[in-house]
Amino acid sequence: MLDMAATASANVRRGTRHADDIYTWVQEQVALLRAGRVDALDLDNIAEELSDVGLSEYHRLQSAIEIVLLHMLKWDNQSERRSRSWALSVAEHRERALLQLERSPGLKSNLEEARRKAFRLARIRAAREMKRSLKLLPADCPYTWDDILNRPFELDADR
Repeated sequence: MLDMAATASANVRRGTRHADDIYTWVQEQVALLRAGRVDALDLDNIAEELSDVGLSEYHRLQSAIEIVLLHMLKWDNQSERRSRSWALSVAEHRERALLQLERSPGLKSNLEEARRKAFRLARIRAAREMKRSLKLLPADCPYTWDDILNRPFELDADR
């Protein structure tokens, strides 16, 4: 079995390019950081990777909100198809959004933007799933953040 630290340490000496092997490059950069060799770090690519991590956290939040909004739109516009599955999906994705905000509290400053962007996607998806025209759905998000997190669904209660 390969010793990951020894492999990363050996690779640091010759340096793997970010574009050639991101996994090995990350291991090398971590080894350099831990060794205090800041002068040898690939700062431009580290900055880019850290930026990507931040965007990924934002997209996780937006995705959870999108699913909640999708089911809210379907709930409000297709009452004959309401299901326990929709209610449980809302509960799950509400929890995912809350966990994401707990994990990355700095995302709270982007809630309005995430809600707007998530609604645009949820609206398109809801129209497709309901086989309805986009014109029949609101153009702007009718749901507040409080609605997204707290609006009750009659199927929420255990039966």
